[in-house]
Amino acid sequence: ARDAVAMIDNPATRVIDATAAATRVANPGCYPTGAIALIRPLVAAGLLPADHPVTVNAVSGYTGGGKSLIARMEDPASDKPIASAHFAYGLTLEHKHVPEMQVHGMLSLRPLFAPSVGRFRQGMIVQVPLQLSALPGSPSVDAVRETLEAWFAGCHFVTVAGEAETAARTALLDPEELNDTNHLRLFVFGNRERGQAVLAAQLDNLGKGASGAAVQNLNLMLGLDERTGLEQAVAAQ
Repeated sequence: ARDAVAMIDNPATRVIDATAAATRVANPGCYPTGAIALIRPLVAAGLLPADHPVTVNAVSGYTGGGKSLIARMEDPASDKPIASAHFAYGLTLEHKHVPEMQVHGMLSLRPLFAPSVGRFRQGMIVQVPLQLSALPGSPSVDAVRETLEAWFAGCHFVTVAGEAETAARTALLDPEELNDTNHLRLFVFGNRERGQAVLAAQLDNLGKGASGAAVQNLNLMLGLDERTGLEQAVAAQ
């Protein structure tokens, strides 16, 4: 049986229906999963111009770099071991995921992407800072959050944090909190007086950012409940 989300007519569920009807599906990258979820709804709603100079900042667990980076982070005897607790990379500004962010984020201007890696195995936070007062119409923090809520309404694996939950996370947002799940949580942190916001996506780079999304897509293409194999409650039914 299909998830009840398929009964709701919104952009995200139309993508679910398109995936279910497809014969070939490309799995998204982990960084673009967070970035596109934050950017595309705002561009589609007209809150964020397609030619706006968007910046995407992110930190990922080191498993995102594959076997080579895992060895460099975990084994002092490996080739070129890394002792740092955190490091930036992709400083040529030619990261392989930038075209994916641009195309599926509906951006006409190439986004500036600043990725980094922390000394933790898995987990991820993707951030998009916005000067709301510089955008056409100066959209409010609430308008941005409501746009994301409407876009993902009824989605099982994607949730938008409400104002109270967001306020509770202003001191610390943990990139490892959703590890071992297929969930993606979106936040809109804002300063209303200054007209500024930081959008944040929290996910497991190995779950929703990789294998979890692949299993979910496969479930949809096979006509199964999209949660099959991703949540114990579904497997036990």
